[in-house]
Amino acid sequence: MSRNETEFHRKTAKKCFNETWDYLDKKDRDANDEQQMLHLAHTARYHWGFVQSPKNEQMKHLAVSDWQISRVYAALYQPQLALNFAKSALEIMQKNNLSDVLHTGYEGMARAYAIAKDNQSSRDYIRKAREQLNKATGLDAEDKKIYADQIRETEELIGK
Repeated sequence: MSRNETEFHRKTAKKCFNETWDYLDKKDRDANDEQQMLHLAHTARYHWGFVQSPKNEQMKHLAVSDWQISRVYAALYQPQLALNFAKSALEIMQKNNLSDVLHTGYEGMARAYAIAKDNQSSRDYIRKAREQLNKATGLDAEDKKIYADQIRETEELIGK
């Protein structure tokens, strides 16, 4: 693949990933917004698959994309699909020793289980997410707060 093609895929993946977050953050999504959000998340994952980069960097992009897809399905109240993609993200993170994002994998599992109404499994993964976030190195205070807020938000889903 040429450098231009790789750069196209990288830019497209980033754009789609960021636009997915815009939809996830939107409070009053309509059905069209939800479809667009889902398409964008899958498109980001697709394009990351073409970006040639060091193995761990590429695997990190794929894992984080699966985590984001899981969050989209959780937002759409599709627990089985949320769980499938959360498991994929966590598996990629564990197999590739991606300890700097492992807390997101655990948070994704917790969120998927919360949406599935499996509160005990959700609590177990919230605990793991917090433990892993506390161990994480290389994160600045702002990033740690963002991840801690995501874990807290997931915990609030339990029992709803």
